Amino acid sequence: MNRHIIRLIRPHQWLKNSFVFTPLFFSRHATDWSYVWPCILVFIAFCFAASGVYCFNDIRDAEADRLHPVKCMRPVASGAVCKRAAYIVMGAVWLLAFVLIVVWSFFCGNIQKGLSATLFFYIVMNICYCVKLKQIVLLDVFVIALGFVLRIIAGGLVLSIHLSHWIVLTTFLLALFLALAKRHDDVAVFEASGVKPRKSVEQYNMAFLGPATAVLGSITMMCYILYTLSSDVVERIGNHYLYTTSLFVLAGILRYMQLTFVSQKSGSPTNVLLHDRFIHACILGWLVAFVIILYV
Repeated sequence: MNRHIIRLIRPHQWLKNSFVFTPLFFSRHATDWSYVWPCILVFIAFCFAASGVYCFNDIRDAEADRLHPVKCMRPVASGAVCKRAAYIVMGAVWLLAFVLIVVWSFFCGNIQKGLSATLFFYIVMNICYCVKLKQIVLLDVFVIALGFVLRIIAGGLVLSIHLSHWIVLTTFLLALFLALAKRHDDVAVFEASGVKPRKSVEQYNMAFLGPATAVLGSITMMCYILYTLSSDVVERIGNHYLYTTSLFVLAGILRYMQLTFVSQKSGSPTNVLLHDRFIHACILGWLVAFVIILYV
């Protein structure tokens, strides 16, 4: 049972919550533990919040998941975890998420109302997504992208750091690109097996998703390049070689597009990020370049 509970809360998906560290990294406080600890707390809180959403989603979609070639192995759909136990786990992890915020507010002497509101909105938005919004074409991917923006907003709130519009826009576009690539995989599964991964899949097709994903990938790359060339950003960072980091972003996005259109492996962005060595090299190169620019 313990093994199935762990699968239910999907800890491998917690990688997505690392976006809360974005404001910390770009504010040049990544080596200051007085800034790092609050971000770790928010990261854990979002991990619990997301796990609760996964529980709710698995409970609600159990019947449909049993017809899916891969999702049928999920704990609730397969019968490894009963719905009652899944509800208990869901409530427990959501409670833990808010307890972490309250405890932190108590010890730091500052009630994080904005942070609690952001976390609450994230949970409510995702409940709405599971119940209805994921069935509405385009709105489904926009909600997913907004979830990533909420993560970086939470990271900024806990550190009292004002977020640059470049960070918000680039994060939103990148998340939207990944969401569309995932829909591309959903359509591929639907066309190959006749099984609908989600109801909105009927309103998508390859003729739309191919160009839309390619265009959005291009816009994301262009937004990032404009960010690196912005005079305000160059002046604030104090380095004229920021544009060199574009190489890794371009390579990473093109690789992801290749995996989407050629290899048909975009069904789980988390799995791609965890297992594709080319993507690993791009992320590592980008991180090393930025560390040199910001901290060395």
